[in-house]
Amino acid sequence: MGLANVSTLSLSVLFILSCSSSDPAPPKKTVFDPMTQQIGRARDVQNTVDANAEATRKAVDAQEHGDPPP
Repeated sequence: MGLANVSTLSLSVLFILSCSSSDPAPPKKTVFDPMTQQIGRARDVQNTVDANAEATRKAVDAQEHGDPPP
C-alpha cells in the first residue's frame, strides 16, 4: 500500500472514532412518544390474547382426543 492509501485509511478510522460517543445520550422526547407507548401496550395485550387462545386451543384439542387437559 502506498503512503496515500495508508494515510487515507488512518484518517478515515480516526474520523469514525472521533465521531462516535462513548456515552450514548438518552433519547429525546418526541410528540410521538404517547402513540408509541400505546402501540407497545397494544402489542403486549395482543401477545396475552394470543397466548390464552393457544392455551384454549390446546385444551380443546386434548379434550377432543380424550387426553387430560394440559
